[in-house]
Amino acid sequence: MGDLGNSTVDFHPKKPGMDKGGHEGDFGVTVEELCLLMELRGPEALQKIQENYTDTETLCHRLKTSPADGLSDNPADLEKRRQVFGMNFIPPKKPKTFLQLVWEALQDVTLIILEIAAIISLGLSFYQPPGGEIEVCGNVSSGAEDEGEAEAGWIEGAAILLSVLCVVLVTAFNDWSKEKQFRGLQSRIEQEQRFAVARNGTVIQIPVAEMVVGDIAQIKYGDLLPADGVLIQGNDLKIDESSLTGESDHVRKSVDKDPMLLSGTHVMEGSGKMLVTAVGVNSQTGIIFTLLGAGELEEEKKDCKKGKQDGTLENNQNKAKKQDEAVAMEMQPLKSAEGGEVEEKEKKKASVPKKEKSVLQGKLTKLAVQIGKAGLVMSAITVIILMLYFVIETFVIQGRVWLTECTPIYVQYFVKFFIIGVTVLVVAVPEGLPLAVTISLAYSVKKMMKDNNLVRHLDACETMGNATAICSDKTGTLTTNRMTVVQIYVRDQHFRDIPRPDQINPKTLELITSAIAVNCAYTSKIMAADKEGGLPKQVGNKTECALLGLVLGLKQDYQAVREQIPEEKLYKVYTFNSVRKSMSTVIQMPDGSFRLYSKGASEILLRKCSFILGRDDEARAFRPRDKDEMVKKVIEPMACDGLRTICIAYRELPADPMPDWDNETDIVSNLTCITVVGIEDPVRPEVPEAIRKCQRAGITVRMVTGDNINTARAIAAKCGIIHPGDDFLCMEGKEFNRRIRNEKGEVEQERIDKIWPKLRVLARSSPTDKHTLVKGIIDSTIVEQRQVVAVTGDGTNDGPALKKADVGFAMGIAGTDVAKEASDIILTDDNFSSIVKAVMWGRNVYDSISKFLQFQLTVNVVAVIVAFTGACITQDSSLKAVQMLWVNLIMDTFASLALATEPPNEALLLRKPYGRNNPLISRTMMKNILGHAVFQLTIIFTLLFVGEKIFDIDSGRNALLHSPPSEHYTIIFNTFVLMQLFNEINARKIHGERNVFDGIFANPIFCSIVLGTFAIQIVIVQFGGKPFSCSPLNAEQWLWCLFVGMGELIWGQVIASVPTHQLKCLKEAGHGMTQDEIMEEELAEDEDEIDYAERELRRGQILWFRGLNRIQTQIRVVKAFRSSLYGGIERPESRNSIHDFQAHPEFIITDSVHNIPLIDETDVDDESERSNHNHSLPVTLNCNNNATESHVYLGSSVSPCPASPLHSLETCL
Repeated sequence: MGDLGNSTVDFHPKKPGMDKGGHEGDFGVTVEELCLLMELRGPEALQKIQENYTDTETLCHRLKTSPADGLSDNPADLEKRRQVFGMNFIPPKKPKTFLQLVWEALQDVTLIILEIAAIISLGLSFYQPPGGEIEVCGNVSSGAEDEGEAEAGWIEGAAILLSVLCVVLVTAFNDWSKEKQFRGLQSRIEQEQRFAVARNGTVIQIPVAEMVVGDIAQIKYGDLLPADGVLIQGNDLKIDESSLTGESDHVRKSVDKDPMLLSGTHVMEGSGKMLVTAVGVNSQTGIIFTLLGAGELEEEKKDCKKGKQDGTLENNQNKAKKQDEAVAMEMQPLKSAEGGEVEEKEKKKASVPKKEKSVLQGKLTKLAVQIGKAGLVMSAITVIILMLYFVIETFVIQGRVWLTECTPIYVQYFVKFFIIGVTVLVVAVPEGLPLAVTISLAYSVKKMMKDNNLVRHLDACETMGNATAICSDKTGTLTTNRMTVVQIYVRDQHFRDIPRPDQINPKTLELITSAIAVNCAYTSKIMAADKEGGLPKQVGNKTECALLGLVLGLKQDYQAVREQIPEEKLYKVYTFNSVRKSMSTVIQMPDGSFRLYSKGASEILLRKCSFILGRDDEARAFRPRDKDEMVKKVIEPMACDGLRTICIAYRELPADPMPDWDNETDIVSNLTCITVVGIEDPVRPEVPEAIRKCQRAGITVRMVTGDNINTARAIAAKCGIIHPGDDFLCMEGKEFNRRIRNEKGEVEQERIDKIWPKLRVLARSSPTDKHTLVKGIIDSTIVEQRQVVAVTGDGTNDGPALKKADVGFAMGIAGTDVAKEASDIILTDDNFSSIVKAVMWGRNVYDSISKFLQFQLTVNVVAVIVAFTGACITQDSSLKAVQMLWVNLIMDTFASLALATEPPNEALLLRKPYGRNNPLISRTMMKNILGHAVFQLTIIFTLLFVGEKIFDIDSGRNALLHSPPSEHYTIIFNTFVLMQLFNEINARKIHGERNVFDGIFANPIFCSIVLGTFAIQIVIVQFGGKPFSCSPLNAEQWLWCLFVGMGELIWGQVIASVPTHQLKCLKEAGHGMTQDEIMEEELAEDEDEIDYAERELRRGQILWFRGLNRIQTQIRVVKAFRSSLYGGIERPESRNSIHDFQAHPEFIITDSVHNIPLIDETDVDDESERSNHNHSLPVTLNCNNNATESHVYLGSSVSPCPASPLHSLETCL
């Protein structure tokens, strides 16, 4: 047994539930026995099964289950199995408690500074200097001050602490609710994952968590196995076990060679039935998860200690991501199990975000740092000026001496200055930013759920707003995925509608029925409609359902044929995959001979046909010339109507000599064509409008499909992806590959750059083509903005492209588990128009944050300047620390809530994407920020210096320490807050719109927050008293404050009238990353294996040593696996595994394996000489593209020979 076994064997005693399973609980086998069995592979496993149980049937018998009918639905029996063998559930990590989150929020640097200042202030306020000598210290504490007031000095410190507490509680509550939301999202994803099992002889779909040991599960292409099991019947089954073994080759599984199936592995081909033998923590994935538990706890501790200032955003998202990954083993199987490296990789997955920092995150982090630095400088200058002024005034001008008994009083002054400095800093640093982003994203995610977008990675939601290109599948996304056969060519006749049964000879009819019934997956069937008058329900593969529908349309019964030839009696199945593009099934006839039925893409299968059933129902020769004619007369007209053409054929094979079943090319040849059918998949009615919206929003939609070029072109025209008269390209995968690769077969970026801008349809494409196209568009530098690409996919083979894209959309209904796992957003209704909703929400997030920034920065600029100048001129900030904190609270928390929850509107789709390098703060916003700041500063300074004359009140300037609050400063504070409130309404528009009230009532949160803030402000001013340094105002003073506040709205209109383009002096802020930074980021991404801190220390050496080290280790691991595990397993040449693409290596096309004989062998050469621009229809349809059979090689030094051990190792350099 390879390394994997050794690493897990010793851990059995520690696993929960094992000791319980010691008694057999009436079952003839224990948990330990099954666990030990599941650790073996190949011949060893077979030997063990024979020794202990003679065969799998006996194992089924001992587990009290039937291989054909499965378990009974008896709840008591199922419960007992859960108790003895465990549940199929891996307990999630404990969520952080509210107190832990509070502690995390307290780590904020500014808050810590404030706390220290407040505590010092509190301590000093309780210190009373001896009464007699106060005179000596100068006019420090004399003045209008009675006993009660002197004792109220503690209030300021207490109030600061209280405000800090508010900020901390709000942040912690926000994190807590977000975490809760993610748990909910996660459990929803888990509940949605179902699996087919046999109970009481009928196949039903049950939630994965309800599977128990002894269940008979039906597995098929695209499944992610949710439990360990033993294969009891399989057809051409191939599994990608790289998530457990690191081997990228697909492993062929069969009952007689290697029947062991492991949880967390992917079914890449074929189908079958498995007996579930281990679930939850006892399964192989569960065992590894248990080992990982320890590693993750340490990681958590480290995470807590990270400074939070500008890392809040990343931490929040990583928290979410960590949960996303750790909560459900079904969603996220492990990526590797090479001994101890699992933990290391898992930790890395926790700390490194899925892709590079999202666009917005990068811009925000940069902006926050810049603002923070500016604030720090301002606050330092403020403190220094105040201290110098005080020292010079007291000790130089008044010539006093520093007396020891006066020290506490002087220190009290210095603390006051320090507090003022800190308040300047607090106001300058927008702590509300992370909060605004979090609220905005969390709100959007919640609402997107209603729009059928299930967001798996938070940042995907915002990245979608920047999308410039969407590469979409055709089937199911643009079309309804409800396939029906609408045309059929049989007995040399082309029927435009389904013929009546009497129009076809009974013998041919029987052949069509058998060929379809037997050669479609038995999981595909047509059920009665849910409600009366509805359409019949299609279950399983939609293309196969269309064919079964044809059988029913010809008044035949496919179920009767299936009962006669059950799945177990099928002799050999060549299942459908992206290389074959066909499916064939062999059955044994009563006389011992064999018959092969085959169905597949017509241009591929017709090449393999040597005969065709004629009008007299006899097979006649089918020559290349006839094939070309058939393509022209039948297939192309069908394809031009947007139909997908499927050919159905058969072949009789003798029993003696026995055919060589492994030689597929020989077996599936010399076929007799029975019929060609045209399947229609109607375009979804809402798609053309959705695509028009995308194009208007500056997003290019491209269709990437496996269908033939004519069908694809017809559908693209119906959807509005291509318009007659436009300059566009439609090409096939083969032509695409020919154009983008050089003589050595390597993909060249310059060649892709010549194609992608005009490419609209890529037909007959393989998964590799899709990945190459997405990578090519993303890496392209010919346009000034880097393209942001979204990709939709539903198949297992779409995994690499979904992972590579900036945003991957998987289909919730038709999508395989593999596709969902690789995606960022799951479309729960498989509908393209939901993607448009995602774009709208993405842009809305971006706009919400820009609105918040516009509002926040106006307040910041004004407050900082007021505090600074006030402090320098009057030695006292006209806005007190507590007032500043209140302003900060309304700015940060409430404003972020109000502005981040604006609902999106259609107008968002009328402008082009922002692009990655566009600044967060546009020149229009800069104009608004500075314009409003000028207005507010003018008002406040007027009030500060002549306010006492205007209102005929006492001046509040030059007040002494602990003096009572003045009306003068209260008016300034009140006016300031009211101006912010009205400016919040202005901030709702950032593109220079005039009507700021537009749609304000559509956002109840906004209205309630503005009114709520106003109410609290009245309470603070009238009853705040000493803590808030407020003195109650009369009605007239209130009206003046309100009047000035409303002036903001009028001033907003004045600013809107100034054309932005004339203000050349304005700078933008918050740009994206520069080219150098992006390069650094990418460097960091490539060396994913190296931990961040180490990279900073000694980048180059580590890269080399660890890189070499890793290669050596992996070669050893690979060799060990090759020799021990995979001795008897045939290793397929095709390496279209997800893991091969992860490092984006080059692909070489080797056509050494020609699975498919061409219609006419000369076609290939003609094809390469004729540079076919695809504007005219090609004369012959290209053969399918063999790009998937590619060999991956590292650099130029490693030869791409399949035998080299480097060949399949995950390229991690």
